[in-house]
Amino acid sequence: MLGGASLIWMIVLPFVASAVAALLPSNARNAEAWLAGGVMLVIFIVVMMSYPDIAAGNAVRQEISWVPELGLELVFRLDGFAWMFAMLISGIGFLVVIYTRYYMSPEDPIPRFYMFFLAFAGSMLGVVLSGNLIQLVIFWEMTSVFSFLLIGYWHHNPAARDGARMSLTVTGIGGLALLAGMLLIGHVVGSYDLDEVLASGNLLREHDLYTPILILVLLGAFTKSAQFPFQFWLPNAMAAPTPVSAFLHSATMVKAGVFLMTRMWPVLAGTYEWFFIVGLAGMITLVLGAFFSIFQQDIKGLLAYSTISHLGLITMLLSLGSPLGAVAAIFHMMNHATFKASLFMAAGIIDHETGTRDMRRLGGLLSAMPITATLAMVASAAMAGVPLLNGFLSKEMFFAEAIEHHADSWLDTIAPYAAVIASTFAVTYSIRFIHSVFFGKAPEPLPHEPHEPPFFMRLPVLLLVLICLIVGIVPGRTIGPYLHSAVVSVLGDSTPYYSLSVWHGFNLPLMMSIVALVAGVLMFLVIRTYLATSEEGPPFFRRINGQRIFEQVMVTVSWRWARFLEGWLGTRRLQPQLRLLVAIAFIAGILSLWRGPMLPDVKLPASSDLVFSALWLLGMACAIGAAYQAKFHRLVALMLLSGAGLITCITFVWLSAPDLALTQLLVEVVTTVLILLGLRWLPQRFQEVETPVQAFWAQLRRYRDFAMAIACGLGMAIISYAVMARRPPQTIADYFVENAYPLGGGTNVVNVILVDFRGFDTFGEITVLGIVAITVFVLLRRFRPAPESVGSTDQQRRQSADDPAAKPGAGTIASDYLYVPSVIMQWMFPVIIVLSAYLFLRGHDLPGGGFVAGIALASAFILQYLAAGTRWVEERLRVLPVKWIGWGLLIAAATGMGSWALGYPFLTSHAQYVDLPVVGKVPAATALFFDLGVFALVLGATVLMLIALAHQSIRKLRVAKTAALAEQEVQ
Repeated sequence: MLGGASLIWMIVLPFVASAVAALLPSNARNAEAWLAGGVMLVIFIVVMMSYPDIAAGNAVRQEISWVPELGLELVFRLDGFAWMFAMLISGIGFLVVIYTRYYMSPEDPIPRFYMFFLAFAGSMLGVVLSGNLIQLVIFWEMTSVFSFLLIGYWHHNPAARDGARMSLTVTGIGGLALLAGMLLIGHVVGSYDLDEVLASGNLLREHDLYTPILILVLLGAFTKSAQFPFQFWLPNAMAAPTPVSAFLHSATMVKAGVFLMTRMWPVLAGTYEWFFIVGLAGMITLVLGAFFSIFQQDIKGLLAYSTISHLGLITMLLSLGSPLGAVAAIFHMMNHATFKASLFMAAGIIDHETGTRDMRRLGGLLSAMPITATLAMVASAAMAGVPLLNGFLSKEMFFAEAIEHHADSWLDTIAPYAAVIASTFAVTYSIRFIHSVFFGKAPEPLPHEPHEPPFFMRLPVLLLVLICLIVGIVPGRTIGPYLHSAVVSVLGDSTPYYSLSVWHGFNLPLMMSIVALVAGVLMFLVIRTYLATSEEGPPFFRRINGQRIFEQVMVTVSWRWARFLEGWLGTRRLQPQLRLLVAIAFIAGILSLWRGPMLPDVKLPASSDLVFSALWLLGMACAIGAAYQAKFHRLVALMLLSGAGLITCITFVWLSAPDLALTQLLVEVVTTVLILLGLRWLPQRFQEVETPVQAFWAQLRRYRDFAMAIACGLGMAIISYAVMARRPPQTIADYFVENAYPLGGGTNVVNVILVDFRGFDTFGEITVLGIVAITVFVLLRRFRPAPESVGSTDQQRRQSADDPAAKPGAGTIASDYLYVPSVIMQWMFPVIIVLSAYLFLRGHDLPGGGFVAGIALASAFILQYLAAGTRWVEERLRVLPVKWIGWGLLIAAATGMGSWALGYPFLTSHAQYVDLPVVGKVPAATALFFDLGVFALVLGATVLMLIALAHQSIRKLRVAKTAALAEQEVQ
């Protein structure tokens, strides 16, 4: 029996193990294999133990509330079809781990491989176990990312880099289309819950948005499962290590597309659009993949194109819209996973033991590797559809469905012929693989002397081939119950009667199988001489190269179009970019006013306060003066800009918004210091000699910018006033005012909104702030000048002992620029710490909070840097801003996840009064811990940026002094 919580651990466990694998030493091959193998085996056992529930027709389900009002929840769901895929992912994943232990070289970065492998397996489990459409898309995109990392694992190989980039581009674009399709489905159904969507088939098929939804969902499925015209990326992914190919082709990545089509079959199938689009793509993929597979010289290339063909077979079965077609498709997914995983691992053994995968250089390996050869031949026979093997059974069901009538269409008419032709090609490439590798004589010496691999490297192939045999001989007793559970979970009451008997008598599907087998043998006999020396395919088909077309499209889009847009829109100067943004915003505002005029209803106030008006006039004068002085004196412009900010603070106080005023004031202080430190990095202004014409155009540009600023500023003021003047009697603010104390436990409505009602927004904002701070720090480190980059003589080094910048507590920004008494600034440090603690603790009831407290404490560190210099401060104070950022995020996230343990949505807070000795009753809310995380992150982010700028300014000052000394010495 499987509990709902086990579903979550089935997905979490691979990601946790992935993080652990990344920390293991590179020489711990056995530890990494034990870790990955143990995880996959545990998941396999857990899934297997859940079968009694699945066999009874139950679906195990676990929900975690996220944003229930918007239908956003973490939903994990295990039914028969998901159970089948979870068994394939975990079971084949376990065998691949065993195989990898002996395949990978000790020189390879093994921890990185298992880290990517486990995360990829967890992502695929997330896809098949997701019960929410948006959640499914997230895991879907994660499979694209981790498959990209696995395909490009040997990143020193250009083919691996190109194949990884191609796979990510194609499947990533399909993922975006899938996201759009899922959003439309949620819009039509009114829910993203998979159970509700699967029960709304008629609603979706009859809706006007059905065709766009179908196309978007199929784009996602086709790109992932390499269906025409997106099949070109899969053969290029063969640059990945063979264990990756075995896992990717059998149970994971490429199966995700057909999994999605099968999962959405009850909702989207049964229309002519579905039949034609899916059927045409599947039929072309089936035939072309099989044809190209014949001419491949690389074993993995042959198997890759055969995968494309078999995925086309599954797609074609799903297109028919008949329940029996869906049964055959699900059955073939299971069969294909077993024989394809065994074939890829056999190909890896051949490459590992001989040193090549080129079939023109191989031959006669039956005598040197008899066990591997036997296993590979049985698996190849299953791929070709030979009787008494599992591939034969699903191929017979495919033939039976192909000859049935499904629609009055030429596509339905030619389906039996396409099925026979593709099966003929399958027999041909299977025989070609067996004959070229295991029979005949090798044409030249091989890089390695062929021999059998270690037993445990061959064991996974042996187990999978045994499954192919057992299922092919006694299907009803082996695979029958599991197939039935998977089929019922997809088709429900529409499940038809079907038989898994090996013998159905002499009928048309059997005759089609015999024709395909005989024709395949004859075709190989006719072209085997040509195949032994030819290139990969006839010249005409080599010219129709999907990779070349893809590269041409990428060059056109990412080079030519991008260069054109960069030349038209891009610039190294900030002003043109700002001008473009402001112009677009102005046009958007004009259009909105044009469509729905609101200005006629706006009435100016009858009277105004003279003092308030005077303040605003002063603020406007500061703003205009800052813009004017920016051309001549930047420090004066900064002072005037700070004056405008101060007027804004006073405005907030005047309008009874003390929280905003406090925040604005502290942010103004920190921002002013940041800009002051950054002034040194701005380019110097030069007085260029201008002709009268150039001066005229320069003046005209200034007038243009001034007009744009006035128009946009005035427009925003009018719109803001109109919004406030036309405010309805009841707004959302009333809800916050009424419920801040009863639900949030605080009387400071602004703070309660930030850390409780809209805590998730705040969490996202502080995450962005942390990313920005680290980015600023890294960028400034890249441009950090070397301490002695401007030449350093022995005399300069002797003089450096007398340099004030080299003395503790000297070389400060204060001593060089501001001349502020440093002793007073240092004495302010404990005072500001107490102020910061006071602002933090009172924030839930009175103006203050974590953000304001973090900015306040950051200003204390600013004063220390200004007063004593970087060296003195960092020798005495361990600031460690990056750790503050990390701990802030962890505390905020832990506060949100703590509510999950009690069954509440993420970031749900609880408030009550606590009796403290002496103090008495004090308000306490769990949001206080979230606010603590905000405090820590804001402090760390602000100090990190200030430290980076302060270091840069001090270093630049030292370089300038060194240059001046060098110049004096020369003189």
